[in-house]
Amino acid sequence: MKISIITVCYNSSKTIKDCIQSVVNQSYTNLEYIVIDGESTDDTLDIIRSFGNKIHHEVSEKDNGMYDAINKGIAMATGEVIGILNSDDLYVDENVLAEVVEKMKMTHSDALYADLNYVDQLDTNKVVRYWKSGEYKDNSFVSGWMPPHPTFFIKKEFYTRFGLFSLDLVSAADYELMLRMVMKNKAKLTYLPRVIVHMRVGGMSNASLSNRVRANKEDRKAWEMNGLQPKSYTLLFKPLRKIVQYVKR
Repeated sequence: MKISIITVCYNSSKTIKDCIQSVVNQSYTNLEYIVIDGESTDDTLDIIRSFGNKIHHEVSEKDNGMYDAINKGIAMATGEVIGILNSDDLYVDENVLAEVVEKMKMTHSDALYADLNYVDQLDTNKVVRYWKSGEYKDNSFVSGWMPPHPTFFIKKEFYTRFGLFSLDLVSAADYELMLRMVMKNKAKLTYLPRVIVHMRVGGMSNASLSNRVRANKEDRKAWEMNGLQPKSYTLLFKPLRKIVQYVKR
């Protein structure tokens, strides 16, 4: 099973090397790595190109934001399964992709997700928050659940059949896509119960109260776009779940 990993970046010179290194160090060899850069003006491109042919496809051009860049990568991908690792993130060890593929094959799944650690910007060994996803159930999204997107892998055929990331959303495009693929279109989902990604703290949806309010509005729009109906508590429970991640292991 060939797997394509997509990294998008813009002026990411402080973090991109860790990200790329974690991908090219993977023990799984049937791997295609795609890096989409938004015409960085710092040293990002020099760092990317220092990896040579370990990166199979590299593009640097203007885009309409992160999700537009991801969509470009998906269109280029030739793997049966696609995963997305942003430039601030890194896989925790060299066996991540091997375990992802093994689990998907064993369970005959269309998609997979796992656990994630939020880590300090400078010290990626310092865990700030632990996101334990837990097993998916039919009512999980209704209860405010979502899996961490950097741990989410899905077969390319689902992008082909049901579409790419919506550019109408700023911070909830990943949430909308997973709603669309899993809840609406019934991708068979499996859970790999271990941390596979370290994500540096500082996500845009949580950066300020105004961003959180906007994210809540976009979460509601994500349901409306798919003709789905959340419960009265769904969009309240979604951010409240994050509180538990600071105290529960």
